Amino acid sequence: MNWIAHIFLSEYNIDFQIANYLADPLKGRVWEKANENIKKGMLIHKKIDAYTDSHEKFKKSKNRLGEKGLLKAVVMDLTYDYLLTKNWDKFCNIPQKEFLDTFHYNAKKELKNIPQEASFYLKRLIEHEILHQYNSLEELQIAFNRVDYKLSSKLKSRDNCSRYLNIVEKNIKGIEEDFLLFFPDICEEIKKDFDKSKIKHWKI
Repeated sequence: MNWIAHIFLSEYNIDFQIANYLADPLKGRVWEKANENIKKGMLIHKKIDAYTDSHEKFKKSKNRLGEKGLLKAVVMDLTYDYLLTKNWDKFCNIPQKEFLDTFHYNAKKELKNIPQEASFYLKRLIEHEILHQYNSLEELQIAFNRVDYKLSSKLKSRDNCSRYLNIVEKNIKGIEEDFLLFFPDICEEIKKDFDKSKIKHWKI
């Protein structure tokens, strides 16, 4: 799952949400004196990724992209964020823009309380409003381009995300069917580790 999903799949607490996002760029490293919500958010991120990678519907979605491809999982993570955005009202009690604007507002206030390396990634996410850029297949293409820009020359010579856009477009109906079966499952799985009173933003 990608950034929007990780922030949604959190207790409704800004430290938890920030950590669930930062676990990727920080490679799961918790900084000194991090509070319990930060630690828990980092751990949940790992559980989300492991569960997603092993789920049959996610595997089915990847297989819709073809037999071979080094970046199929990355492409599907991004596509699932687009599909979460598209189906937002099925899963969240808070309108999408309000949810993301609230995250941006609260995260910006927390920038001064986290280490410089962590604040760099969070500040960039806020300033460029990247979370608001998954509302169409055209914006999904931009997300693919953003990943491609960071690829090493060696990897880019073997695969890139942008080449999958036409394949995703042709298979989007089936991928969306996979997603709509997968997402309730992951919610049920990770809510076992949550304080249920802190996930009232969830509809499921």
